[in-house]
Amino acid sequence: QVQLVESGGGLVQPGGSLRLSCTASGFRIRLYTVGWYRQAPGKEREVVATLATGGSSTYADSVKDRFTISRDIAKNTVYLQMNSLKPEDTADYYCNSRTIWGTEIRWGQGTQVTVSS
Repeated sequence: QVQLVESGGGLVQPGGSLRLSCTASGFRIRLYTVGWYRQAPGKEREVVATLATGGSSTYADSVKDRFTISRDIAKNTVYLQMNSLKPEDTADYYCNSRTIWGTEIRWGQGTQVTVSS
């Protein structure tokens, strides 16, 4: 079955850290651009970070220097390390994969992150 499955969300205090995982099945992530997106209540889904097949990454300005996207090709898994979390990081986080041409777009089911004291 071709799918992306996220895990690692939860409740964390401001200033804390979480690591999200996204494990792919049915295809090899090294052949695809992968990314993390988030959607807060009442807001549109936005890109958080992307990782190209060659290893280059991009980040939203709001998470630069706090979040890191990475991948483990052997485990076919993408990670999002989130440090110095803020209440405004609260959202549902989604994993995404696509080809370099923007086709074969896949989404995970999402994992909820809540930053609150």
